[in-house]
Amino acid sequence: MAKTLFEIKQGLEGYVGKRLELTANGGRRKTIVRSGVLAETYPSVFIVELDQDENAFERVSYSYADVLTETVELNFLDERNKGLLVEQ
Repeated sequence: MAKTLFEIKQGLEGYVGKRLELTANGGRRKTIVRSGVLAETYPSVFIVELDQDENAFERVSYSYADVLTETVELNFLDERNKGLLVEQ
């Protein structure tokens, strides 16, 4: 796992446009699992465009601190064999 916010941001920049599965802590013992594409990275947040057939809204954003504190886990999907490429 990356140690700093800067390392997390740099690591995610290489995955822009790649499919991923996102697992987020929804609070009150809820876990939210979504799939989509890493759309953009900004200095403080990153944007995920969600699959429309599974979700009611188009995009979500999370901060790099969410990844650092493990509130959000990202698993990138390998398009060739549909396996998971774990980024962390």
